[in-house]
Amino acid sequence: MNRRSFIALIGGTAAWPLAARGQEADRTYRLGFLTQVGRNTPGIVAFFDELRAHGFVEGGNLSMIPGGFGVAIERIGEVAETMVKAAPDAIVAGPEPLRALQTLTRTIPLIGMTEDMVAEGFAASLARPGGNITGISLLSPELDGKRQDILIEAVPGVRRIAALADANVTPARHLGALQDAARAHGVELLAFEVATPEKIVPAIDEAKAAGAQALNFLASSLFFVHRRIAFERAAVVHLPAIYQWPEMAEEGGLVGYGSRFTEMYRQRAQMVVKILRGAKPADLPVEQPTRFELVINLKAALAIGHGVPAGLVLRADKVIE
Repeated sequence: MNRRSFIALIGGTAAWPLAARGQEADRTYRLGFLTQVGRNTPGIVAFFDELRAHGFVEGGNLSMIPGGFGVAIERIGEVAETMVKAAPDAIVAGPEPLRALQTLTRTIPLIGMTEDMVAEGFAASLARPGGNITGISLLSPELDGKRQDILIEAVPGVRRIAALADANVTPARHLGALQDAARAHGVELLAFEVATPEKIVPAIDEAKAAGAQALNFLASSLFFVHRRIAFERAAVVHLPAIYQWPEMAEEGGLVGYGSRFTEMYRQRAQMVVKILRGAKPADLPVEQPTRFELVINLKAALAIGHGVPAGLVLRADKVIE
């Protein structure tokens, strides 16, 4: 157990009487979690740290529905059905699982995290979601555009870039807006849709063959879960690339810009706490990230022989030397 986890556990236990206000003293709360990422990934660890800090301790007053972590995309529907039948007090889910769960229950509180909760039909509005779903809307349409601007700056003189889009979540209007924005910079944007992990490498190769000089991996759990594939292939074809999460640059990508993945999970845990204490999803506003970080990995840049402009490096919140 790391120091932060230990402090959160001790602090959460010490503050139990205060934290437990709104909780039933002898009740065990049942929580579902349906996601493609593994149980021991930093975001999930941060999520449970945050729950402990608020008095919800797995193995104590919190019981998890089994089988919801590291779920392959082709099994999401099957696992979603099992989880709904278990009737937990709430279910936490990513974009694709949330869509499956939405069709199965209108009563179990669902706490999601998607690229645009309103545009995707999960909430009537940010202020009043209106149904059994609330969560975090990641501002992805705006942030994908910001990442595109950063990528253009990171590759001086670039004339053609490629956007890799998850065919399951990225709407055509979003790609059109990015192409218009690129055109305003004198840059041609090529769009390549990817539906499965097996298509990531072919899409990168196709972008390279089409003359792309840089890659923008648009917001998607697909590219996060399978980030190693993207890192390795982008390096092989010597294309500078930007990714959705700052942690992705820390793990080997060239540039990452956005909110921290771990902090988004902590924020979502705080929403789960409110739900377990009696708040209704219909009345609990959808939240958005408020802090964004730019991380640049100069090791990754050196590996592909790319020089990142000094001005951009100076503006970065963190630089991997």
